Amino acid sequence: MAETGEGKARGGKTRVIAALGSSQTLAWASSYYLIAILADAMAKDTNSSPTMVFAAFSAALLLSAMLGPKMGKTIDRIGGRGVLVASNLTFAAGLLLLSSAETTAALWLGWAVMGTAMGFGLYDAAFATLGRLYGTSARSAITGITLIAGFASTIGWPLTAWGEAELGWRMTCVAWAAGHLLLALPLNFFCLPKFTPAREASSENRKVHVPLDRTMCLLGFAFAAGWMVSTGMAAHLPRLLEAAGASSAQAVAAGALMGPAQVAARLVEAGYLKRFHPIVSARIAAITHPLGALLLITFGSWAGGWLALPFAILHGTGNGILTIAKGTLPLALYGSENYGYRIGLLGMPSRLAQVGAPLAFGWLISLYGSGALLFSGALTLLAFAAFILVRTPAQTEGVKIVEAAG
Repeated sequence: MAETGEGKARGGKTRVIAALGSSQTLAWASSYYLIAILADAMAKDTNSSPTMVFAAFSAALLLSAMLGPKMGKTIDRIGGRGVLVASNLTFAAGLLLLSSAETTAALWLGWAVMGTAMGFGLYDAAFATLGRLYGTSARSAITGITLIAGFASTIGWPLTAWGEAELGWRMTCVAWAAGHLLLALPLNFFCLPKFTPAREASSENRKVHVPLDRTMCLLGFAFAAGWMVSTGMAAHLPRLLEAAGASSAQAVAAGALMGPAQVAARLVEAGYLKRFHPIVSARIAAITHPLGALLLITFGSWAGGWLALPFAILHGTGNGILTIAKGTLPLALYGSENYGYRIGLLGMPSRLAQVGAPLAFGWLISLYGSGALLFSGALTLLAFAAFILVRTPAQTEGVKIVEAAG
């Protein structure tokens, strides 16, 4: 399968990374990070409750998980430009529906449209697009867009909070919709190369089969475990740190360190870790949270809560690298063929785990306080074990040689 203008696409890699990184920043800020700021206002103006708003958001995550494999297949077949442009239009429609919602049912409809957009417009779609453009050399581009979009919460939360205070939550949604139409859509349309598939690859009836082998199952579990912990921590981190002995000020300071820790970890991945197989990065990503949890549980009360800071740094480091590994590891293990469909399949258990993570961790903290870290630490240790069990192509070849010799 060939892509016309492939040399031009490679030559314009920096432009592609900048465009995708910027559009991904806007997509995450206006969807995943929107609800934390606007949930209460949405509930009040629609005669609903914050619980119901978060339930609608959870349903949106569930819908996005179901759409992941279809998204991947589509990008494998026709490239990512059209898919990402369509996601911008769908994001805008969902945000406009939310802005005009007067009832709980209308709110759910708006989040359903947002879930559709999230299924076709977040990291998995961007990673699949880069894999289609650059094949197995897409690792640096994947790292590049996560470096830029890693600031989505840093940018999105303050802007959304400012918009709610100055314009109201409804006009804030309208403003984010305008951002998709006036900024993200043109970036995706004009900066991403047009994909022209080979005739045999363009057939609608071409059957695509990605076997759920041992490695796929290990990766699916490891990424789901990692994202469940990441989502649970994002929802309850200050409360958990205070339960572990940190003061409110210490908990806030620790939370503020997570973003810089994620970006710093991605810079290390882009610089030092790129010389190693992505499985090394994945294992590092999985082990950092258990190390931080062990440190906080063992010495947290003795240190007067200040160990919340290194815990947040270790946890943020793992989050930052795990996002990259989710895109680069399947590419390194399986190559670029059917890559979009593969990461769509791998993304399903991760997004399903995200749906229940806030509720599960809230319940664990209510019952066990900082003891919830025992659960999160055990879960990420299991993810680490799964990554250890994953064989790289070199290891697989070595096993075959030994078996042949025997």
